[in-house]
Amino acid sequence: MERIQTQQQYEELISRDKLTVIKYDANWCPDCKTLDKFLPGIMAKHADKEFYAMDVEQFEEITSQNEVRGIPSLLVYKNGEKLAHLHSKYAKTPAEISEYLETLESKK
Repeated sequence: MERIQTQQQYEELISRDKLTVIKYDANWCPDCKTLDKFLPGIMAKHADKEFYAMDVEQFEEITSQNEVRGIPSLLVYKNGEKLAHLHSKYAKTPAEISEYLETLESKK
């Protein structure tokens, strides 16, 4: 999964006319590492969405603006608007994440 490197890259990605999923994480986070183990399979099932990762410590202002209070969190954007936010306490299992992503189908 490609990591977001700049604020400009983040702004370009969220402004697209397609669903863009950003995983907010940190390199010290054990739950983030667990999520990384099963996320590739989920990404394959949702090939219509683009997935990226963002380090919350590198982008504190963006993290705060998006009300990310725990990691890992998955946020979904389209046309510059945040459409959905899966908080960390609900992003623990493949089933929870798959269900979350499937509810986005109507927002394409």
